[in-house]
Amino acid sequence: MTNDALANQLAGLSVRLLHRLAKNRVPRHFRMGKNRLIQTLLELPPEQRAEVETALASLLQAPARPPQPPKPGKVDKPKRQPDAVSRPAPAEQPHSVPAKPAISIQALFEGIGVPPPQPFKPDDWQQEAIDRLATNDVILSVPTGSGKTYVAVEAMRRAIEADRMVIYTSPLKALSNTKLTEFTQIFGADQVGILTGDRRDNPQAPILIMTTEILRNLLYDAASGEIDMRLDTLGLIILDESQFLADRERGVVWEETIIFCPAQARLLLLSASIGNPDEIAAWISSIRSKSCHLIQHRNRSVPLRAAYLDPSGKLAPFFRTRDIARGRGFALHPETKRLFANYEDQTLSPRSKR
Repeated sequence: MTNDALANQLAGLSVRLLHRLAKNRVPRHFRMGKNRLIQTLLELPPEQRAEVETALASLLQAPARPPQPPKPGKVDKPKRQPDAVSRPAPAEQPHSVPAKPAISIQALFEGIGVPPPQPFKPDDWQQEAIDRLATNDVILSVPTGSGKTYVAVEAMRRAIEADRMVIYTSPLKALSNTKLTEFTQIFGADQVGILTGDRRDNPQAPILIMTTEILRNLLYDAASGEIDMRLDTLGLIILDESQFLADRERGVVWEETIIFCPAQARLLLLSASIGNPDEIAAWISSIRSKSCHLIQHRNRSVPLRAAYLDPSGKLAPFFRTRDIARGRGFALHPETKRLFANYEDQTLSPRSKR
């Protein structure tokens, strides 16, 4: 069958039937529109395309389903007569999205800017984390922008006041350099040092920033009797981006760091995306002398908004609502759907005509 003949037959099918043909043949077919589905089916390898043609012939030759006779004892209800004035069918919306008018692009950017200054007051979970660190290890799993760094800074301040050493780790050298600048502005240049694979500045400072691999190696040396970097005075270890525990290649570094952490030091794990923080807290409690306390919440202090920039240069809200709410469903903005359809027609229609 030629491309044109197959394309014409596929175009006469409903999207539901096209998805049936694409099942087990086209990855993620359920996310494709009709035009893209047709084009993808036309570009399948010869053996899969032959299967599509056979399945298509079966669909086209299948007889119409006869009406089912009514069940015994069941009385058919009379059909409701249509109103004199026809009413359009309501737009299909996810069950959890309120039927509100779609926002404008002006409403999307409303409120963005520098907020007016106001007195700072820590949230209850921030204060709880700081207080818990006095006696426990802590896992802090909260959304990005909620204020995890405030907890880290206050915990560092208390450790320094108690004449204890602090180690702050991050998974990347670039992030370590950024934290060096940030903590130097807070505590002063003489209080902060850094140890990475290619940088060693002020190693005798009470606050040391390093990659997790560097700390793991220091703890290895301490376990073998070669105590370095005053680990006997270590009071606090902060593991930033601790979701790397789940990394296939580097996760073992975080595990070994936690296992070899000195008993007198407190552990503070920071992350916005740990999938199983309760299990990790239970594991840390089982291998450490102190229990690990989990603090988590899902309310974002800084709301998320999304926009779509079309190749034509047009900008539109991505969703009908302004903020992205977790677990409440969503619906695409009508203008974004129109831009998607235009882009699909422009990029896929010429190919289907070959």
